[in-house]
Amino acid sequence: MDSFRDVGAFPPDEAKRMLEFVADTAREAGLDDYRVVVNVGEGAGQTIFHLHWHVLGGRIGGMAG
Repeated sequence: MDSFRDVGAFPPDEAKRMLEFVADTAREAGLDDYRVVVNVGEGAGQTIFHLHWHVLGGRIGGMAG
C-alpha cells in the first residue's frame, strides 16, 4: 500500500487494528498527548511510499497552551 489514500482497501477489522496499534504505541512510549500524522503524496511531504504513521509527542511550536 503506497499511502493512506488506499486505506479503504483494508477490511474494517484490519483498519481498526492499525489504529489500535498507533494508540498502543503512543501509550507504550509514555505519551498522554500526541499527534498522529500521515503524509499522503509528494505534495504533502511523503518521501517513503508505503503506508506508515508518525506519532509525535510534545507541543507544536507557536501554538497557545
